[in-house]
Amino acid sequence: MGLSSEEWTAVTLTLRVALVACLCALPVAIAVAYLLARRNFPGKALLDALVYLPLVLPPVVTGYALLILFGRKGVIGAWLEQFGIVLAFRWTGAALAAAVMAFPLMVRAIRLAFESAETRLEQAASTLGAGPFWRFLTITLPLAFPGILAGFILAFAKALGEFGATITFVSNIPGETQTIATAIYTLIDIPGGEARALRLAAVSLVISFLALLASDVLSRREASGRRLSHD
Repeated sequence: MGLSSEEWTAVTLTLRVALVACLCALPVAIAVAYLLARRNFPGKALLDALVYLPLVLPPVVTGYALLILFGRKGVIGAWLEQFGIVLAFRWTGAALAAAVMAFPLMVRAIRLAFESAETRLEQAASTLGAGPFWRFLTITLPLAFPGILAGFILAFAKALGEFGATITFVSNIPGETQTIATAIYTLIDIPGGEARALRLAAVSLVISFLALLASDVLSRREASGRRLSHD
């Protein structure tokens, strides 16, 4: 039996939330990962801890922090509302919550890619007069691209299943903030909803498995490329 229109809405919303979350987080993740991988500066240990904090905090705590900061009465949320931007109880808020929760995984994968990228080409470009930005754009980024893509896909898989921070920050509004995870949470409490919950769980399993498989293939390819470059 196929998915109902409500179930398809939850699936498409989940994909949109995860994609927007990862696209918005990617530039920040690249910048932070590069700093942590290639630079030494005061407060590096603090930044490192802050990046990975969402991995160890209960997701509900992260969602509550987002509500305090980005809610309509929050410090940032009240300011954004002046420009007509409202995140709390909106699908964009779900994307923000997913981005925060997936950010550490993205940074970790990209950081490893920068740390393992061969620096001899960058040094050669520097001797030829290439500036730091040009070297980063034309050499460092292409070398680290497989790791960046792997980190993006891994973060996407994480964002697909985000639940705790999302339901705390944007609630569980059908058609607006109800993702696959929150829809399953609702269905298992409804008499006769087990079959619909099982269908959504199967869809989530397939999408997440394919995303993780793609991330693993890219990571292996990157590791193989590193071995060849060192031989």
